[in-house]
Amino acid sequence: MADNGMDLAKEQMHVVVVGHVDHGKSTIIGRLLADTNSLPKGKLEAIREKTLKSGKPFEFAYLIDALKDEQAQSITIDSARVFFQSKKRNYIIIDAPGHIEFIKNMVTGASHAEAAILVIDAEEGVQENSRRHGYLLGMLGIKKIVVVVNKMDLVNYSEEVFNSIVDEYGHYLADLGIQPMYYIPVSGREGDGVVNPSPRLAWHTGPTVLDALDLFSKEKPLVDLPLRIPVQDVYKFNNYGDKRRIVAGSIASGQLKIGDELVFYPSGKRTKVKTIESFNTPKITSRVTGQSVGFTMAEQIYVNRGQIATHVQDTPPFVSSRLRASIFWLGKQPLSMGKDYIFKLGTSHEKVRVEAIHKVIDASDYKNQNDRTIIGHHDVAEVTFRLAHPISFDTSEVFPETSRFVLVDEYEIRGGGIVLEALTDEDTELREDVYTRNLKWIPSDVTMAQRAEMYNQRSSIVVITGTRHAGRKTLARKLEKQLFKDGKFVYYLGIGSLLYGVNADLKRHDAPGGWREHVRRFAEVSHLFLDAGMLLIVTAIEFTQDDLDILETVIDKDMVNVVWVGGKVTTDIKFDIHLKDRESLDEGVVMVKHLLQKRGVLFTP
Repeated sequence: MADNGMDLAKEQMHVVVVGHVDHGKSTIIGRLLADTNSLPKGKLEAIREKTLKSGKPFEFAYLIDALKDEQAQSITIDSARVFFQSKKRNYIIIDAPGHIEFIKNMVTGASHAEAAILVIDAEEGVQENSRRHGYLLGMLGIKKIVVVVNKMDLVNYSEEVFNSIVDEYGHYLADLGIQPMYYIPVSGREGDGVVNPSPRLAWHTGPTVLDALDLFSKEKPLVDLPLRIPVQDVYKFNNYGDKRRIVAGSIASGQLKIGDELVFYPSGKRTKVKTIESFNTPKITSRVTGQSVGFTMAEQIYVNRGQIATHVQDTPPFVSSRLRASIFWLGKQPLSMGKDYIFKLGTSHEKVRVEAIHKVIDASDYKNQNDRTIIGHHDVAEVTFRLAHPISFDTSEVFPETSRFVLVDEYEIRGGGIVLEALTDEDTELREDVYTRNLKWIPSDVTMAQRAEMYNQRSSIVVITGTRHAGRKTLARKLEKQLFKDGKFVYYLGIGSLLYGVNADLKRHDAPGGWREHVRRFAEVSHLFLDAGMLLIVTAIEFTQDDLDILETVIDKDMVNVVWVGGKVTTDIKFDIHLKDRESLDEGVVMVKHLLQKRGVLFTP
């Protein structure tokens, strides 16, 4: 084995090393570096000599400190990572300085640990951080865990002491559903059991730490999994006749090539990849996991940041505004029910509240507590979240990359976790109907983009709602008349026109589903107008946020604009414009036109 550099042809595995303070984490890492001859030539001897000159006895933990010092001087090695190699593969050690930094890095994708070494001091035994780190590793989906019982030299290499720690820690982890693959007794200081077996541990018949790592099998490459591209942004070009819309993101799993048929979630919209764009490089026809990508669409559909693109034939992500999750709370102030936080998963971010706390595992003793209404600093909990709007996501068991999230409070990351289960919400069945409709939709040869160019407008709906006799219909007629005069393709549809027409059967028989089914049909009819490229103006009395959610599930929420007419707002609907009295209706027409221009619905020269 060479003592300089790494054989880049070997496969790589990222390993995180965690443990309670002073349990010997750095010593174990130093031993792995030294005993596998992975240090730069002469480095071990130089550090030994420097240490002896300072009058201190040499310790292998000093290797890590020395290498970090050199990194600070921009000389050799990353301060957060160190490298060593076995005959089988290259290892990249993620030296987690603390659980807070580690969980932040893991859930945001900054670290991608596949395996873990968890260090416990044989003399001190299982500590609070030992329990905390064990839970964190399991929560983050790291199943390849080696528990290293270090400092066996301090307990005279006692098999009894080792077994007692294995018994105590094993029972604790088993209660959490976590099963380490190996428990290994070692002495990092003396080198017993880390890389080389030791006669002083002859009673241990299992592998050394290095052997255990080599026994781990690599996970199935993410490139072989179904496609997941969280949309980072959509770039539009208008100069010099360039009409491209480039969807940009990073491929979390799978691979993408020109001609692939994609579906975007939560919207359920479909298109094909027309081109894969690149700057100042030869033409690219495909991209794979871990690479950033920008692509154009054969059919111009409107997608936005936070959606997830996947192949039509792939297992789709879940879509819901409710989910069950395992979280780790880092905030000084407790996580409480009834307060809004920001939930960030991939490129999506939504307001979120804790709907239910199922159990809290206390940070001090890590025992379940089932009667808590707040989650304290460093506590782990299982909760149900309710988001302001549905997002697309996966569960940690299948797709770790698109199941990890962070919680933001006051612009700071205060917690993180993984999605355990997608839960149904009020619109689950409705979304499934919309996805089926999109699948069965018979497309026209005239695209929405072509209609938009011809009509000099983008499809959009203006929902005018408010209190009775406030002037909703008057505003709608004024707006329609002005837009028509401006040469726009526009139509006014009052909900009453449907109630006694398309929905007459519901009115006549007071059918099950009631008002919700009225709104669903109203939304589907609106979808037809929008697909035809129209500006649609609709009126309805005192629309609620639930009504709006139905509308935004059936049609693209980016197409929806809401105006409330009336001095008093009597529902919980989120609106874009509030007109407080009838005298302002002419002004309201101007305000709506400005809103549509600002959102790119009405094209301006």
